[in-house]
Amino acid sequence: MKYFNYTKNRYIYFLITVFSFVFLSDLSQARELNPKYDLLGKKQNSYASATDPIVYYAVHNRGNLQLSIANNGTFGSFGGTVTDVFTNEVVQSCIYPKNSDLVYLWVGALWIGAVVGRDTLVSCGTEDFYSVQEFWPNPNDSFNLLSIDEGSPFYSDDAFSEEDIICVYYDTVTNVNLTGTDQTNRVHKPLNIKVTQRSMAWSYEYADDFILFDLQIENIGNVKLEEVYMGIFVDGDAWHTTRNGPEGWNDDIVGFKREFPAPEGNGFIDTVNIAYNADNDGDPTNGAWDDKSPRSVVGTRVIRTPSDSLNYSFNWWRIDYSEPNNDFGPRKIGTISDPFREMSEGRLGTAISDRDKYYVLRHKEFDYDLLTTAVDHTLEGYQPPPKDANIYANGWDTRYLLSFGPFNINPGENLPITFAAVAGENFHRDPDAFSTHNPLSPRVFYDKLDFSSIAANSRWASWVYDNPGVDTDGDGYFGKIRVSCFDSTLVTIDTIINEIDTSISYYKYDQCDTSFYEGDGVPDFKGASPPPSPDFWIEPGIGELTIRFNGLRSENAKDQFSGSEDFEGYRVYIGRDNSPSSYSVVSSFDQENYNKYVYNTNKLPRAGFELLDVPFLIDSLRFLYGDSANDLSFNPEFYNRSNLFVHPDFPDSIFYFEAQDYNVSILGVDTDLKKRYPNQPFPSSLNPDSANADELTDDGYLKYYEYELTIKDLLPTVEWWVNVTAFDYGSPEVGLASLESSLSLHGQSAFPLYSADAIAAKNYDNIYVYPNPYRIDGNYRKLGFEGRTKKDRPDNRARQLHFANIPPVCTIKIFSLDGDLIKKIDHNTSDSDPNSSHDEWDMITRNTQEIVSGLYYFVIEWDTGSFIGKFVILM
Repeated sequence: MKYFNYTKNRYIYFLITVFSFVFLSDLSQARELNPKYDLLGKKQNSYASATDPIVYYAVHNRGNLQLSIANNGTFGSFGGTVTDVFTNEVVQSCIYPKNSDLVYLWVGALWIGAVVGRDTLVSCGTEDFYSVQEFWPNPNDSFNLLSIDEGSPFYSDDAFSEEDIICVYYDTVTNVNLTGTDQTNRVHKPLNIKVTQRSMAWSYEYADDFILFDLQIENIGNVKLEEVYMGIFVDGDAWHTTRNGPEGWNDDIVGFKREFPAPEGNGFIDTVNIAYNADNDGDPTNGAWDDKSPRSVVGTRVIRTPSDSLNYSFNWWRIDYSEPNNDFGPRKIGTISDPFREMSEGRLGTAISDRDKYYVLRHKEFDYDLLTTAVDHTLEGYQPPPKDANIYANGWDTRYLLSFGPFNINPGENLPITFAAVAGENFHRDPDAFSTHNPLSPRVFYDKLDFSSIAANSRWASWVYDNPGVDTDGDGYFGKIRVSCFDSTLVTIDTIINEIDTSISYYKYDQCDTSFYEGDGVPDFKGASPPPSPDFWIEPGIGELTIRFNGLRSENAKDQFSGSEDFEGYRVYIGRDNSPSSYSVVSSFDQENYNKYVYNTNKLPRAGFELLDVPFLIDSLRFLYGDSANDLSFNPEFYNRSNLFVHPDFPDSIFYFEAQDYNVSILGVDTDLKKRYPNQPFPSSLNPDSANADELTDDGYLKYYEYELTIKDLLPTVEWWVNVTAFDYGSPEVGLASLESSLSLHGQSAFPLYSADAIAAKNYDNIYVYPNPYRIDGNYRKLGFEGRTKKDRPDNRARQLHFANIPPVCTIKIFSLDGDLIKKIDHNTSDSDPNSSHDEWDMITRNTQEIVSGLYYFVIEWDTGSFIGKFVILM
């Protein structure tokens, strides 16, 4: 059980068994997290000075894995919340999937150990007692944020991902008030290391489940660092935010997955080498999953090291804070060449001193998975199972250390390290599986766990780091390949060639595909990207929302990987909340284009059809195979597998066509989407600043790229979420599916009420409150009318009383019948905000108390008038 959590940047104490020790030794060192260099916060600490470094947090929010990063060699937030230095939003440690309130991490940290002279030293971001923090930024240092997204305010040519978070930290601080001491009271001795860290995240479908960390480890001292080992320490706990506590952290499992069957089949095996942690059973409720069930798995994988011939180790343990002799971690029995080594305080698993930490870092050992703790591993060289093995094997509060080395770092030398934080969904599939788990026969339960998602995401992490089939350095080497051959099926089709009925036979599945599964060893840090989402706006009306968007960036963006423009179309979504699973497509548009499948007599091992090019636009096909680009009589869909096309000038050229998407391409006819300016010619310049005035909208956007859609028949009294995405045609010739911009980004909400202009025209004489009366027993949440965006709150903190048709800027005051002020709400929006005419109250008073039954008055005041109304609360 975690008894306390201590850190200089977010001090949380769980003062249970070791209360006295912690209180006397560590309370005086407490430092409050201060992401804005809050001097007042620093003055709370008697030792603080104007030159103290400050730890900040930045949060990866771009992908499906949300992770808080500190500029001190740690990631995660010690089980609590932190404030993002860029957005000021309060966020959790590690959420997966995005916005789910499912947490999978207490804290993770970097450990670096080395031999310096005759001493073994280890610098670490934190450890089991959370009392050591040996990496610190320079005073006044924070984070830098870069993005490849041209629509981002952080866009930079120096970015690698959609969200590069960069920081620098050092192990050179020796102020014991900052670094703390370990449990042996040893003060920190620096290795004199500087770490430049860049963490990268993407929103692309294939890349949104991992975050890459690229570290540059530099020796800034004057002494050579020998026998250097690096470790990634992870204290992983899985829980829903409503279940934070012992029930959330005392039932987790850890392990190491070396291999997984490759998707190419044919017996190929991918080396995934990922250390993982997960909840033991996914926390089902009454035999079923719900939105509070942490069914996923997260882990870390080392992607790049300074050498290919390093030793790797995986160690896990559970700490006992009060009784060191009850400490446990799998340990080898010891041999003559590798004798068993006692750790400080007689602990069996937890490394508390530099000497112990370096031993665990360098000791080449792969622990068995926690699920198998009760199984006898003595034949593998391990000590017998501990006395509580059956308990541990059901899940416990554990940590792991994934380490590698050795390597040397000379003074001034800089070595690269890359690792990935990876997540995978649906690790737990059967809510009843764990109920029959037998610690003595764990294989039955283990085989019901699904590693396919995290294995696939681990593979993609390595591919984005180093793109397979790409010769990055131009030396002629493109990476490692696999040749996959499949069973054949003879297919005979009747067709027409040169007006003669005939037939062609080919083997539909009998083929050998050559694919790259590893890159050339040179980092790329990029992958195929979808077009950026268009800028869009919402104009509300009673029962309807009009969506306006501008596709300049979407239609002209070049894929970061291929370098070509591959825009295909748009999709407009609507939903009742901002989670991707809640959205439904209401309209779409895609270009009319077709894939061309060519019959290849030289295809091995049998002749067959293959895709060689990107999709052809309909005008191009008419020009190539019709009489002209205007030849409307040429229809590619006529030439399919049953009616092949033979080029009249090249009789050996046989092919057919298939639509790339749905080809919903006639705006206002095939789709409800339409151009706002249908007769607007192509602009004289794609730069709005250089375009002619008559080519621009009133707000400065190119008219040619303006679209709109009106979604009708919407319930006006509820909030609707809208999103507009852009998608490409992928790379069909290499099997990469169409990519679509992320639904988890850029969503906007609105109520289908009067717009600001419409309300102003009515002189604000139709302001009202709903529901009125508000019934506490109305089951509004269960019916979906409230709490949809406040899923982590209890019912009495997720209520919503709505004020409609109010001015964009006003003050709402709520009074009791006695004239007591219950609540004041400052409503301050712009006319262009789709929610400018709406606000809501959670029915919590200004004294943070729940509202009670009764009749209440409200007063709305704005610069030119006021309105008085009343509402009723019924218990």
